Amino acid sequence: MTNSINDISDAKCILAIGTNTTEAHPIIGMDVRQAVHRGTRLIVANPLEVGLVEDAALWLQHRPGTDVVLLMGMMKIIVDEGLADEAFIGSRCENYAEFKESLKDYPLKLVEEITGVPGEKVTEAARMYATNKPAAILYTLGITQHTHGTDNVMALANLAMLTGNIGKPGSGVNPLRGQNNVQGACDVGALPNVYPGYQSVADEKIQKKFEAAWGARLDPKPGKTLTEIIPAAHDGKIKAIYLMGENPSLSDPDGKHVREALNRLDFFVVQDIFLSETAQFADVVLPACSFAEREGTFTNTERRVQRVRKAIEPVGVSQPDWWITCQIARHMGAKGFDFESPEAIMEEIARLTPSYGGINYKRLENGGLQWPCPTEEHPGTAILHTDIFTRGKGRFMPLTYRPPAEMPDEEYPLVLTTHRSLFQFHTGTMTRKVKGLNIFKGEERVAINPEDAKSLGINDDEMVRVVSRRGDVTAKVMITEKSPKGTVAMTFHFAETPTNELTNPAYDPVAKIPEFKVSAVRVEKVKKAAVSTAR
Repeated sequence: MTNSINDISDAKCILAIGTNTTEAHPIIGMDVRQAVHRGTRLIVANPLEVGLVEDAALWLQHRPGTDVVLLMGMMKIIVDEGLADEAFIGSRCENYAEFKESLKDYPLKLVEEITGVPGEKVTEAARMYATNKPAAILYTLGITQHTHGTDNVMALANLAMLTGNIGKPGSGVNPLRGQNNVQGACDVGALPNVYPGYQSVADEKIQKKFEAAWGARLDPKPGKTLTEIIPAAHDGKIKAIYLMGENPSLSDPDGKHVREALNRLDFFVVQDIFLSETAQFADVVLPACSFAEREGTFTNTERRVQRVRKAIEPVGVSQPDWWITCQIARHMGAKGFDFESPEAIMEEIARLTPSYGGINYKRLENGGLQWPCPTEEHPGTAILHTDIFTRGKGRFMPLTYRPPAEMPDEEYPLVLTTHRSLFQFHTGTMTRKVKGLNIFKGEERVAINPEDAKSLGINDDEMVRVVSRRGDVTAKVMITEKSPKGTVAMTFHFAETPTNELTNPAYDPVAKIPEFKVSAVRVEKVKKAAVSTAR
């Protein structure tokens, strides 16, 4: 997030796009609702009728995968009506003339035709966002999980710069991260192209810095993402995988292909707190302990580093992840893995990572700190880009609409989009073991619009088979107007109904994130006695 969670209360307008905030981030969802009750104007842009729609001043129900057209259309209206922040653009941005010219490709009639949103609503949204300052943007995986996800994020950055809604309280472009420490994992280098602190592996000066610190030769070539590793394993180009805290047999697209890839490995190690569906393919399972059994830090979605303290001793023979990894490295003869505690690891992070330079356990005893926090005297940074962007001037990016990789056709006439439930988390490795949560949501339901259900002769609670080009699953139907005509929605929490058997492994060429939000499917009625299966 460029801003802080508390900043939401300062916003005069919030654009919540591609996010089911009250289900996936319920605390932040509560903050949004409280802001609305104090007078904040809320615009929700989502194909599904998510919880925040009932609080919204305006709901833009655009077709899945048409975000770029919707946002560029809004920006054309802002420019045409003289609502752009020319002073901010002139002093803080570049490439505006080229970007402004590109908006001519998005006349309102075309925007309406592609997105399905009435032109008057697009116009109203543009005016509402541009004239109610400060305005904040919230987004999640509904923006990024597309083959054009990078373009979607760039469009949001364009919109914020165009209206001067960046670097100020109550403004910003704010991605809500999907897991509690995914921000922290990225911060400390769990990406294939950067060292900790997003320092490029291709930068020779940075490479030498880490070689000197770690006493090892380092490869300047970026590695592979998860969505590249699995296909490479399938093709025999990767022979072994060491997997920590991930469940790709349920969470990755085209599950059948994932399982085939795992079975082709020569050696597969899984490190996890439970025997997940993926761990069952492993040659070796290393028992890690949970957050409650270890010391450390988490970095949340607002870049806030916070201490995690051990509440109980590790169960059984489980050990903290850092200890297991260090033991393996030391047994392999590697140097630099003689840490005695997570605090020692944090000290190394601070030495090598400028944005974490002033963060240590002593300071964290008094509460969390937001990076960048370069020195021990620095208070942390609540708002990014207040005076200058990281690259200097913010660059406007002209964008061309690219439709989803897979569109509905005669054989697969419906769009499947994935979403999340408040009562289950990710692939259910932990939450499915909680009886109370299973009472609220204990099985998958295929959300389908009443018109589609009627045309297929399907009744509520009947079993259906959902079929894509990659596989099929069965589950009960939930007939609801919350899913628009032509679109069915499913979560991916249930091993009994592994939704990602169906999803498309096509991914964004830059971020390498798969297109979970748009897959072409058909729905078939099956006998009630059918059991949820996947193949």
